[in-house]
Amino acid sequence: MNNKSKITQAFAGKKAFVAFITGGDPDISTTEEIILALAQSGADIIEIGVPFSDPVAEGPVIQEADERALANGCTADDLFEMVKRVRERGVEIPLLFMSYVNPIFAYGKGRFMQKCRQSGIDGVIVPDLPFEEKSEISGECAEYNIAQVSMIAPTSVDENGRIEAIAKDAENSGGFLYCVSSLGVTGARRELGAEIGGMIGRVRRVSDVPCAVGFGISCPEQARDMAAISDGVIVGSAIVRIIAEHGRDCIEPVRRFAREIKAALR
Repeated sequence: MNNKSKITQAFAGKKAFVAFITGGDPDISTTEEIILALAQSGADIIEIGVPFSDPVAEGPVIQEADERALANGCTADDLFEMVKRVRERGVEIPLLFMSYVNPIFAYGKGRFMQKCRQSGIDGVIVPDLPFEEKSEISGECAEYNIAQVSMIAPTSVDENGRIEAIAKDAENSGGFLYCVSSLGVTGARRELGAEIGGMIGRVRRVSDVPCAVGFGISCPEQARDMAAISDGVIVGSAIVRIIAEHGRDCIEPVRRFAREIKAALR
């Protein structure tokens, strides 16, 4: 099974819970334990943020997590080695890197994707790489069997045919579509964008690629509501906030929260 199919399978027969954490926050060894706890508590996919100094799509919670990870000296190589360890410890669910373009280019596109494959990363999400420029890394992703997950956002709705083009492409390269719920950066929100249903409806007309909703889902109730109109939910800032509040003692609070989200999706 290629990595794109493995990711798609994570949505089969259920509403998928996609969890996001920032790699290296509060430190690499705790990140390793968080991944194990999330996998054991119902996460179907885990996105690991590669810490970056200019995370333009992130709100303050994840920005601060990036700063903590970078201050602790977290590097891409540290994350590759950590992913190897969690695979050796039995984590089998899809693991994705969420990274900006600069760290990938600075590392070397081919070398980055090769290390992804060697360590056990299944796919990448690059928020600041527009769909129209995905060829910047698509060759390297294909060479090393790394899924390239695309995003659609409310701003895509007015662009003629763009959502449909992204949806059709995702069938071959991404495994699922990351559907941004609201304008702005990541972060918990009281209300989520009303445009999300229309976006997913446009995808459904041309493709059966799974659609997961992210940006703003912060509680089980929102997760349930978004899952009712999609194939899964992405929860990030709410988990990262728990990690910030508890530091190295975050494992059990993260585990409890993950179980609450998973229960809401059943």
